Amino acid sequence: MPTFQRAIVVGASSGIGEALARLLAAEGCHVALVARRAAELERVASAIREAGGRAELFAHDVRDFTAAPPLFERIVGALGGLDLLVYAAGVLHEPAEGEYDFEKDREMVEVNLLGAMAWGNLAAARFEAARAGTLLGISSIAGERGRRGNPAYGTSKAAMTTYLEALRNRLSRYGVRVVTAKPGYVDTAMTRGKKGLFWLVSADEAARQALGLARRGSRSGFVPRRWALVALAIRSIPSFLFRRLNV
Repeated sequence: MPTFQRAIVVGASSGIGEALARLLAAEGCHVALVARRAAELERVASAIREAGGRAELFAHDVRDFTAAPPLFERIVGALGGLDLLVYAAGVLHEPAEGEYDFEKDREMVEVNLLGAMAWGNLAAARFEAARAGTLLGISSIAGERGRRGNPAYGTSKAAMTTYLEALRNRLSRYGVRVVTAKPGYVDTAMTRGKKGLFWLVSADEAARQALGLARRGSRSGFVPRRWALVALAIRSIPSFLFRRLNV
């Protein structure tokens, strides 16, 4: 299994992204931290450096798509190359019953999907030319079915999963790995305080399992794996029954 030496983690200021950045740095990887909140990035970078790791930080809003290409090149130059790109940036707005807020929906699509495409395309082009590299995208089990509870979030994750599959099919012939991690419930700011959660895992555990998928070169996998059973059950429910469920 590969040992990553130089990685970009987009969405490194909290949650699974932060945990992945810390884990990679602890294993000797030189990590570039990318996220919108500069103060949070500084906190993560300081913790990594205090533990003896190497981290560079780059404040960036993934919705600023035109800024991504020059920033990507600057980061690769600072790292001296690139082995791994992680896209873990994500936003979740829970709509109230009867709420249809396009601005919130647009933000979820721009961050969860279009940002992944902006950074994924840059990494894909570089990795294809190098005939090597790994792209790890953090999607979600929420993309397995069109749930009434949050149409835009599920759509963004379903589309992200499809995008990563298409990249995988496009890049596999060049020796490039594209891996989709689909977590269930993870103890992060997104889920904190919500009721009815089960099989909750820490961000550290989710990061460990997601990185394991990347190292093995798995095409995709649920985090933890038992969520595959839930996904199978969800996909098997007929539409006329699924639309009656309050999910």
